[in-house]
Amino acid sequence: MLRQDFAYELPPELIAQQPLPERSSSRLLVLAPDGSIVDRTVRDLAGYLRAGDLLVFNDTRVVPARIVGHKPSGGRVEMLLERALAGDLALVQLSASKPVRPDLEIATGGGIVRVLAREGDLWRVRLPQPTLEFFEQHGTVPLPPYIRRAADASDRERYQSIFAREQGAVAAPTASLHFDAALDARLQSLGVERAFVTLHVAAGTFQPVRVSDLASHVMHAEQVAVPALTCEAVMRAQARGGRVIAVGTTVVRALESAALEGGGTLVAWRGDTRLFITPGFRFLVTDMLLTNFHLPESTLLMLVCAFAGQQAVLAAYAHAVRERYRFFSYGDAMLLARAAA
Repeated sequence: MLRQDFAYELPPELIAQQPLPERSSSRLLVLAPDGSIVDRTVRDLAGYLRAGDLLVFNDTRVVPARIVGHKPSGGRVEMLLERALAGDLALVQLSASKPVRPDLEIATGGGIVRVLAREGDLWRVRLPQPTLEFFEQHGTVPLPPYIRRAADASDRERYQSIFAREQGAVAAPTASLHFDAALDARLQSLGVERAFVTLHVAAGTFQPVRVSDLASHVMHAEQVAVPALTCEAVMRAQARGGRVIAVGTTVVRALESAALEGGGTLVAWRGDTRLFITPGFRFLVTDMLLTNFHLPESTLLMLVCAFAGQQAVLAAYAHAVRERYRFFSYGDAMLLARAAA
């Protein structure tokens, strides 16, 4: 299977640069199992769910993970948190006009950051205070590279789900950005239950697939926690005939990773996942998926194609382009059922 099999044409003006004033006012493309398409809004989601269904959200919280500092020479260095380690240690991406070397001291508004060692594409650094505390106080929201503006004060709230509580992500689980308190309350009143997993989205989510043959691609690692309470909620939903609806591709990867760890049965699990889902993958837990539109040739688009069928998904994307849907993190959403095996 080739990366180019997941290409599509996207006019740049369809890439959303700002969130809409109301979270649940985004458009919703509903893709039926027969390939038919209906245009709705996220507020209409209740019409497609029923009592006994289970929505599973990613409760990760985005860290203000971008900090700009300067070398002793005055050269600019941009630092993007990849993962918080113990105490004041962190793995980060470093961007500078000249090569970065170990023992470099980077001056920031919060103090000196010392570069310790290279680890693959990342750098291990020592910060002037505990990692998450340092970034919360001195960092800015790390908007994706396709949002071509600087982050502002409103992004601290809007690039964050209303369910965010477990600090550690450097990118938002964007499907959950469409939920506000009113929509959540309406779904609960209908008897739709909810549960949570945690997957700390890493900066690698924006890295392109660089190989043509997907069999050669290695996924970046992301931290996952699937609690026992969520496993119990899934089993109860399945026992009563309810559907498990993943709110976002991160939830799919978390649930399916935990099920693979359990030999086919969903189990409580905490660890790193590198699960790369492409067409032909056998889904063990997820029945439906609510997700945003994803970049061409991206691993997330490949996951969606695996879930609902490659031809049907790419046809839905072509429809979304024609109908001028808004794409990517601050864009619109689609609702899909799992294709028949």
